[in-house]
This record gives sequence, structure tokens and C-alpha cells, in this order.
Amino acid sequence: MDNTSGHGSQATVPAEINKWNWGAFLLNWVWGIGNSTPIALLMLVPFVNLVMVFVLGVKGSSWAWRNKKWESVEHFKKVQRQWTKWSLIIYGVSILFFVGIFFVATASLKSSDAYKLAIEKLEASEDAVQMLGTPISTGMVTGNIETSGPAGKTSISFTASGPKSKGTVSMEAAKDGGEWQISTLTLVQDGTGKSIDLDE
Repeated sequence: MDNTSGHGSQATVPAEINKWNWGAFLLNWVWGIGNSTPIALLMLVPFVNLVMVFVLGVKGSSWAWRNKKWESVEHFKKVQRQWTKWSLIIYGVSILFFVGIFFVATASLKSSDAYKLAIEKLEASEDAVQMLGTPISTGMVTGNIETSGPAGKTSISFTASGPKSKGTVSMEAAKDGGEWQISTLTLVQDGTGKSIDLDE
């Protein structure tokens, strides 16, 4: 087959390249700029991009072949493999980055005085021990802690489990003069919804 690339909509697309394009799907509008396919900029339009990302995956290769002059089919395939490679690298690094942030944030919450105070109250509560059993273990912490010198506020929650049952601990507290003052600290049992005030 003659090299028909770059001849626009009239160009015949070789069957061997008219396949799903991962570079177009993952890097979409960036891929569009690099492959002379301006329609990919529709990815910047809210809601339209929800459909367009899949259209690019399906039609990307044929559009790139028709919109840009390529040396050969092999050249086209080589370049598209590079787009796929770099899109996977970028997404992989991004995932690792956000996972790292998540674990750092969780570790920061677990090392806070507010969290330690909540654990202390949980383990000291006879009602909580009776509900969960011992030993009590805790899981992932969510929420936020804001401090500025001796002042601050926190709103966190975390899972707690024992041999008998599981539940969720929720805490609201404010820091004044360097000391945390609890507003609410409750344990809600999974399944039953039974609530225990841990700050009694």
C-alpha cells in the first residue's frame, strides 16, 4: 500500500494500525497536539471529555495517520508505542506519588496527640471493651488536624475492631493552650448502629 498518511479524510488507513490507541486514550489532548489531531482538545470541554476519551482510544490512530505525514507504517507504529510507553510511565509515577501522599498523611494523623488521646479514651472505656472485646486494634484514619502554635482543631475518624465486633470512632476536638479539649468522641458499632460516648 502507498503511504497515504497526511492526506486528510481521503487517506486510506492501513488495517494494521487502525486499532485502539493507548497513547491517545491516556494522554488525550497532549497526544492530540503531538499528533496533529486538534479534535483531541475537546478533552478540555467538561462532560464532552467523558465520551471523547473513548473516542480518541478508538479513532486516534486513524486520525493521526490522516492528519500527519509519517515516513511509513513502521514509523507510525514506533511513535505510537512511545506514546503508550510514556503515558504508562506518567500514570504509574502519578499513582505512586498519590499513594505516597496518602500514607504520609495517614502516618501524620496517627502520630498526632489528638489521635493518641482518642485511642487512650477508647481503650479506657469499659463499654467499648465490652462491645469490641480485647485486644482492640485500629485501622485507617481519615479527617484532618489543623494546628497553629498552642491552638488548633481536629475532625477525625478511624475504625476499631476486637474479637466481638467492629465499629467506627469519630472525634471532634479543639486545641486551646496546648491541650486538646474534646467536643465529641463516639464509637458506633457496625451493623447495630449502637453508639458509645467515649468521653464520659
